[in-house]
Amino acid sequence: MDRHILLLLACLTMGLFPLAGSAQNRTTEKIPTIYVDRNGVMRWSDTKEEASFFGVNYTLPFAHAYRVMGYRGIDRKEAIDRDVYHMARLGINAYRIHLWDVEITDAQGHLLENDHLDLLDYLICKLQERGIRTFITAQTDFGNGYPERNEPTGGFSYQYDKCSVHSEVGAIAAQETYLGELVRHVNPYTGQAYKDDPYIVGFEVNNEPCHAGTVAETRNYINRMLRALRRAGNRKPVFYNVSHNGHVVQAYYDTAIDGTTYQWYPLGLVSGQTRRGNFLPFVDSYDIPFSDVKGFDRKARMVYEFDPADNLCTYLYPATVRTFRTAGFQWMTQFAYDPIDMAAYNTEYQTHYLNAAYTPGKAVGLMIAARVAQAVGRGETFGSYPADTLFSHCRVSAAQDLSEWNDGEAFYYSNNTRTQPKDAARLQAVAGRGSSPVVSYEGTGMYWLDRLEEGVWRLEVMPDAVVMNDPFAKPSLDKEVVSIFSGAWDMTLRLPDLGKHFSLTGLNEGNHARQTVNDGTIAAIRPGAYLLQRKGVSPQNRWEADTRWGNIRLGEYVQPELSRTDWKVIHTPTVSTDADKPLHIEATVAGMEKPDSVLLYTDRISFWNEHNPYIKMNHAGGYTYTAIVPDTEVKEGCFRYIVVVCKDGNCHTFPAGVARSPLDWDYTAAAWWETQVARPDAPLLLWEADSRHADLETYILPEWSRADHRRTRVTPTEKPMLNVTFQSDKEQPVFFLRRYIKDEVSGRPARLSACRTLCVQLRKKPEGLKAGFITATGYTYLADCPAVEADGIARVPLTALRQTDTALLPYAYPSFLDNYFHPQTDLPFRVGEVETLEFRVEGKPGKEAEIEIGSVWLE
Repeated sequence: MDRHILLLLACLTMGLFPLAGSAQNRTTEKIPTIYVDRNGVMRWSDTKEEASFFGVNYTLPFAHAYRVMGYRGIDRKEAIDRDVYHMARLGINAYRIHLWDVEITDAQGHLLENDHLDLLDYLICKLQERGIRTFITAQTDFGNGYPERNEPTGGFSYQYDKCSVHSEVGAIAAQETYLGELVRHVNPYTGQAYKDDPYIVGFEVNNEPCHAGTVAETRNYINRMLRALRRAGNRKPVFYNVSHNGHVVQAYYDTAIDGTTYQWYPLGLVSGQTRRGNFLPFVDSYDIPFSDVKGFDRKARMVYEFDPADNLCTYLYPATVRTFRTAGFQWMTQFAYDPIDMAAYNTEYQTHYLNAAYTPGKAVGLMIAARVAQAVGRGETFGSYPADTLFSHCRVSAAQDLSEWNDGEAFYYSNNTRTQPKDAARLQAVAGRGSSPVVSYEGTGMYWLDRLEEGVWRLEVMPDAVVMNDPFAKPSLDKEVVSIFSGAWDMTLRLPDLGKHFSLTGLNEGNHARQTVNDGTIAAIRPGAYLLQRKGVSPQNRWEADTRWGNIRLGEYVQPELSRTDWKVIHTPTVSTDADKPLHIEATVAGMEKPDSVLLYTDRISFWNEHNPYIKMNHAGGYTYTAIVPDTEVKEGCFRYIVVVCKDGNCHTFPAGVARSPLDWDYTAAAWWETQVARPDAPLLLWEADSRHADLETYILPEWSRADHRRTRVTPTEKPMLNVTFQSDKEQPVFFLRRYIKDEVSGRPARLSACRTLCVQLRKKPEGLKAGFITATGYTYLADCPAVEADGIARVPLTALRQTDTALLPYAYPSFLDNYFHPQTDLPFRVGEVETLEFRVEGKPGKEAEIEIGSVWLE
């Protein structure tokens, strides 16, 4: 492990980190910097040891985030303070930003001293005070609008398109001016120029450049930028993006750049919805196809942006960082951390979502990834999935949506776990969401427990986060996707060093809580920071709100504004279930208070009935309520129901979301949740070409090919079918149809386990059609689709399914990565684990492949 990180962790534990009041006071100190040796390794200037950096991107000084702070009347520097505090708590040591040059330059490329630059300076200083290093990408070369429209600023790069900015004479001259003035710029908060600041690791010339020209033209452009930086006095490492423009890749290695930058979006981007499935195969390897290029091994490797996008899974960050370290990367920064003052809406980048308060499980996963970045050696290997789910002191599980760090002194977990800490008596730090053998807690926010000295701990509890809407759907500042509530939940601690008998004292401003705990359980704890002290212990130090410990003060605490939403019930009904069997119903009931009762009514409810039976839903912990509908009520057909939340004599009825009781005389809502009830031996419908056909996803490998969709119907009395025509001029194209079908089968497990045949209604069947499933393991099993029988059905025996490569769809970025996961371990197909339906056709260049498909089911 990097010696500097070991020292930082020791300081965090012992409270020795110099949380600076002024960064300028450190300018005369000998602070180690980073250099790149002749073998392309980033090393510390003092010890010559290898460096490893892990952190986030964060964009509040610019573009949409900057504007939203203005819309909401929020002081931007105070907002930065709040976010930097949480970054420090998550244990990162790296920050990267691509500057919106259009907001800090004029038409000639001169640097503008404005609010954007001032906020950047302030942010860099605040990160330094927490021990976090910065890497700056000087240019984006695109507008400042997303997700809004661009705003005219007069910046030079608005005069050119993304590609010509690297080739036109005027654009190149403006960039030389800008780069020189940028690195010479003196940060008034640190008193140092960027080129001299030891906490700035280095620079990247531009973000994801577009080089449409030749190798020579690209090389010449880069060399001009390098000369401009050197003329300005820069001696820091300079990096350049090599994951784009593969046709000129040799140009990058023919220059004097010190390092190369890459990105990774293994699940694609902007799906418009939460993606579901086992994504561990997607992050199993990062193979660079041009690693044999001359000079490759003499350049350091950096990941400027990465994110397994469009999901809230908590296990992916550690697994991704493991793969990066195996591939030799020394800098890895997630894109992007959401400012706490706008994270409720996820409007900045709808496809990404990360914040300590709003995505607590992912935040713990990020905290674990920070540990992985230091513990896993550069180039260290752990085999292929599923063998690599255990590495260093980390475990990841898609089935449990869980990542863990368990090294004997630190125990972190991103979700409920039964794993025992290696040595509970030696624990110095605990961080988690949910419950574990050392903490029992119903709240949904994350928490930290840090040992200050023997018998003295600091506890920090975040408020509850409840997902209200799909965070990855189209966003709006009028739509909360996650709401924050200040729940009061019991918390039971089982820490040998603390014992069962201890005192609790509030530390943060306005927190006057005091408790004497005699059974290990803190009663009805609210969000905040607390000092815990074992009974009979005489502390060796004074532990007060202003006491500095690690890179924080003990009394520091940040939480977002609490939600003011009315009651809301978040519930997804079971798609289908078996008749004459009990039906389990689970719902999330969220509001500013705990309800008096939650009731479930069926569609037999009526204002005119003398008696309207109901089922009282049971509180199952946190915001979860459950009910069991007896088998006598579950009859073949459609089971319809509503949920009524009651508090102080007032009722709210869902799914209509109206503040009325369904027994009011003037209740007019007609919304119901529905579950289809089938005979126990009825087939399991997986998909049919009705109005839901849009969720049958289509893909072509390689990408940038064409697929046309249309619904067809021969007569008015028959059900429609879906016609899909694929076309590609690529070599060896492969066409895919996919649908996530776990929801369709999960309500009928007994019927699923008895199924033996996949049935596909086909009017047109392309040559070479294969059909099958992706299972919960992330493995794919396919079989040749047999001839269509006289009844229009092709029947695929499940015994014919064979394990094959899993196509990694949607398309990953960068595009040079392998499109398939090639399993090294054989796993048997189990029908009870099916999650995604897949059809696959190996096409021919320039030749169409046409499929016309109706219903799909298991029997």
